[in-house]
Amino acid sequence: MKKKLVKKIPNFSFGSRGVGKTLPPLIVAEMSGNHNQSLDRALEIVEAAAKAGVHAIKLQTYTAETMTLNLNDEAFSVNEPDSLWAGRKLYELYDEAHTPWEWHQEIFNRANELGMIAFSTPFDDSAVDFLENLNVPLYKIASQENTDINLIRRVARTGKPLIISTGMASKNELAEAVEEARDAGCKELTLLKCTSTYPASPKNTNISTIPDMRRLFNCEIGLSDHTMGIGVSVASVAMGVSIIEKHMTLSRQDGGVDSDFSMEPNEMNNLVLETERAWRAYGKVSYGATEAEEKSLKYRRSLYIIHDIKAGEVLSTKNLKAIRPGYGLETKYLDQLLGQKVIKDLTKGPFFLEIPPDVQYQ
Repeated sequence: MKKKLVKKIPNFSFGSRGVGKTLPPLIVAEMSGNHNQSLDRALEIVEAAAKAGVHAIKLQTYTAETMTLNLNDEAFSVNEPDSLWAGRKLYELYDEAHTPWEWHQEIFNRANELGMIAFSTPFDDSAVDFLENLNVPLYKIASQENTDINLIRRVARTGKPLIISTGMASKNELAEAVEEARDAGCKELTLLKCTSTYPASPKNTNISTIPDMRRLFNCEIGLSDHTMGIGVSVASVAMGVSIIEKHMTLSRQDGGVDSDFSMEPNEMNNLVLETERAWRAYGKVSYGATEAEEKSLKYRRSLYIIHDIKAGEVLSTKNLKAIRPGYGLETKYLDQLLGQKVIKDLTKGPFFLEIPPDVQYQ
């Protein structure tokens, strides 16, 4: 398949917030079904996210009817015994987890008032049409829809920034999704490295794929992180992610369809702080003293005369030592100097060589 790759990956913006490797990672709180069918709770999550320093809040826009069929059939149920949702009918699960469409505007408004970006994941054309009427600034395609080329084209035709989660997708499937998105008009594309298990294990996250994705697809890369804690997200910053998405709830003890693998507000705050700290530490290849380290050079060890000595005396470990601070001769010369006679009196203090004419030893 022919790839159409851009020559460089410039920073771009989601509303007023820039996105790119030269900026701290954008942190997205995924609300998903953690509202537990309460608008008040949904708004509390928005407020808690803003207080935690989160940059964006994301919803999911679907109904049970747009996701699946209401059939009593094994194919329409979760039948993995180790799943959080084992035994649940898909229709009932989606009905419980969906965010009522009439809530979207109020949730978006509250997020915007608190300085956050608000957007959503549409799951079909009707959701895209609805979200366009709300003038969302960007879209995300979920992992299970990353092979739904018609949906990707529909979203890309809006001309707005597009995020695609990459869970389960092969290299060829991603290449097709990227090509179709760009052909349909997407100019600002981000792929999220994602492991579609809930929760995900760090062992299966494979964040080493992130630089390879950037190389292959020449677009911004982020992380949709379903692991517990913040370790994987922080590590991903060193791999070059520009966006990190985590599910968020008020408290896992409150329950809900996604609560078990969701972050609480204090954890989201730690995520914001530590990922920015990791981004600032990434820096560049650097040897030697940095500008900030210059003042510490004086605390290196150097050679000092530790008590007064007379001309003709021999330098030894009893009168010449490597100590801090660093105002004397470099310590690497110590072995060369030991056993040499000095030709003039030396006072206690930093030891120097004056070459020539005033040589202090012979």
